[in-house]
Amino acid sequence: MSATAVHSLWTTAADPISKIDAPKIEYGQLSPTLIVLGAALIGVLVEAFVPRRSRHHVQVLLSAVALCAAFAAVVALAAGGYGTTKAHIAAMGAVAVDGPSLFLQGTILLAGLVGLFTFAERRLDPVAHGNRVDSFAAQAASVPGSDGEQAAVRAGFTTTEVFPLLLFAIAGMLVFPSANDLLTLFVALEVLSLPLYLLCALARRKRLMSQEAAVKYFLLGAFASAFTLFGIALLYGYAGSVSYARIAQVVDGTVTDVDPALAGTMGNDALLLIGGAMIMMGLLFKVGAVPFHMWTPDVYQGAPTPVTGFMAAATKVAAFGALLRLLYVVLPGMRWDWRPVMWAVAIVTMLGGAIVAITQTDIKRLLAYSSIAHAGFILAGVIATSKDGVSSVLFYLAGYSFVTIGAFAVVTLVRDAGGEATHLSKWAGLGRRSPLVAAVFAVFLLAFAGIPLTSGFAGKFAVFKAAADGGATPLVVVGVLSSAIAAFFYIRVIVLMFFSEPKPDGPTVAVPSPLTTVAIGVGVAVTLVLGVAPQYFLDLANQAGVFVR
Repeated sequence: MSATAVHSLWTTAADPISKIDAPKIEYGQLSPTLIVLGAALIGVLVEAFVPRRSRHHVQVLLSAVALCAAFAAVVALAAGGYGTTKAHIAAMGAVAVDGPSLFLQGTILLAGLVGLFTFAERRLDPVAHGNRVDSFAAQAASVPGSDGEQAAVRAGFTTTEVFPLLLFAIAGMLVFPSANDLLTLFVALEVLSLPLYLLCALARRKRLMSQEAAVKYFLLGAFASAFTLFGIALLYGYAGSVSYARIAQVVDGTVTDVDPALAGTMGNDALLLIGGAMIMMGLLFKVGAVPFHMWTPDVYQGAPTPVTGFMAAATKVAAFGALLRLLYVVLPGMRWDWRPVMWAVAIVTMLGGAIVAITQTDIKRLLAYSSIAHAGFILAGVIATSKDGVSSVLFYLAGYSFVTIGAFAVVTLVRDAGGEATHLSKWAGLGRRSPLVAAVFAVFLLAFAGIPLTSGFAGKFAVFKAAADGGATPLVVVGVLSSAIAAFFYIRVIVLMFFSEPKPDGPTVAVPSPLTTVAIGVGVAVTLVLGVAPQYFLDLANQAGVFVR
């Protein structure tokens, strides 16, 4: 073949290709996520260039400013009508800007800010070698118990990388409930998960237990991610697209333009059912629903307590947001297929979490099984398949997240020579030794139990009412029974604190800095305000309860 023939081949092949259009990105509407991501990247640079003694203060300030700015951006978007009249799909179909996404993003950012305060706490442990210490390992890379670790403790090192990791996790959580195609959903899942795997391994005390928790979380999380990714592949084979709207159209049978290459597999219900089920498994793993809950108690117990509190609150908010969008936007046409399965999952989650929690002797494991039971209560609202169902879930998540962070913040205060005293027997008589701390913890436990005048009661009432209106009355009966079982072990802890004799060698209650005090104070305030006067926030959740399609 001559050179001219080759040349003509190149030119004829290249001619029909039109120029690639530049992507259209609405930076203003994505600003909450971009602010947090930008601050996380700056935090990485801080680790590289700022002197070690100044890093902690710089990172805390940077993270707090970023989260406040991102929350202000969410409020500005909501005030501009992006939660209601101007709700639309941004970033070329990748991200939805609507009521549920803005409400959940605001909740995640506030929970992240309160969680940040517990991360930054440095007054609970006694001063070591003239340096204040926090909950995190002096040097994460050193082997537990090694000479390197002891040298790092003596030198006063601190793992300030936890703050950029926290921001990266929050950025992933902001995208997760607003993702509008399956690839964005998966990327957000990984961005929120990977920093959490690392954070779980960084406890200053009980480091081996902490690292074991991180390995368990990582391995099980990797399985869940693999299921999710395989489900995405099957749904792509079914619909010929990863876009939520396109998949919903194929499910409804309203799609008109079929690619000939995909015509063979499109509309194959086996792909839809198996793919949908696999993605649901990945999301149910993240919310800690039975039977995908096995990681929860071990990880909650082993991770540093500030990380446990943040993870228990914010991950649930993000994962339930993603689950709602998947079921209400992508698969509403399959309601009769997924509702019976979700009924079964909700029932075993409520009963399993409540019954197993009774046998626990560690306060962090008890709160872990409690969080599993709460996942079941929230699923009752998801199953309602109505606007009230969405708004009740949003309200429940907002109230639950602050109670959870507050409860784990109180757990960090009760300490003995080995660090946090998490065994329940150590909490005996705490109400006599430190009445204020015991009273605050009792408020959180009553909120978890769903006692009137707390946010827990208002949230449970909202989700159960939505479920009953949606025809799931038997589920509500199981939920009320599970709440009664759960109330037993919450009340048992209150009785232990106030009506038992304190042990002479019992733990002390550390005096926290203003940071932890604010975190606990916010938890108590939200618990009481949402319990006593929930109407404004219920209305807010109701306005935010419509997904853009």
